[in-house]
Amino acid sequence: MDLGIRGKRALVCASSKGLGRGCAEALAEAGVDLVMNARGAEALEATAQGIRDRYNVQVTTVAADIVSEEGRAQVLESAGDIDILVTNAGGPPPGMWHDWGREDFLKALDANMLTPIALMTELMPKMIDRGWGRVVNITSQSVKAPIAVLGLSNAARTGLTGYVAGTARQVAPHGVVVNNLLPGIHATDRAVSLDTGVSEQQGISLDAARAQREATIPARRYGTPEEFGAMCAFLCSQHAGFIIGQNVLLDGGATLSTM
Repeated sequence: MDLGIRGKRALVCASSKGLGRGCAEALAEAGVDLVMNARGAEALEATAQGIRDRYNVQVTTVAADIVSEEGRAQVLESAGDIDILVTNAGGPPPGMWHDWGREDFLKALDANMLTPIALMTELMPKMIDRGWGRVVNITSQSVKAPIAVLGLSNAARTGLTGYVAGTARQVAPHGVVVNNLLPGIHATDRAVSLDTGVSEQQGISLDAARAQREATIPARRYGTPEEFGAMCAFLCSQHAGFIIGQNVLLDGGATLSTM
């Protein structure tokens, strides 16, 4: 399917690996020029060069912490005019409710709520002026069904979801489409981190921890960054103009919900 976005320009955050990389590659395959951001310069440039070589699109890299004001300013200055925004940041660490204080919550809110909002606030006005734009926020399945040990993530990402629910409907008349992608467990470094925690806690191997988690997923496997990226690219396409303020769940059927 021709997504109709060849020649557009996208900013994809945290895109050197994992789900962000999957999104960047899918957009590049559709002919979109990229501004890629991550904290680690070496991994970021290696991923970017691979995308340049494979898809023959322009790729600008900005190694900076998108959560900090300084890093965000650096990314926005390099990005210039953007048609497509994909927000993404690693989730806060797991724990128990009694482990977290005010600073922990503020850090989670900065990364997983306030940073995406700041990026939208900066970039959507020009999208509105041009009469076309796409925003995809990578959040989590936990906004549909909370995960007890990820309370910091539950709180911050649900806050972003509420913000998008109203904002998406305000900008839609101007051709700007905003939606959220809600990943379940995918084969990324985040999955390895979570499975390692289970492995250490239960005294089992990493493979056993993964198999234990896979057994709870109706699809009986982890998702892949490639299939996640494909859904992201579709939500950024010309075909997604009537999909407004939605939360698209990609979790292999793990979340028990009718709607």
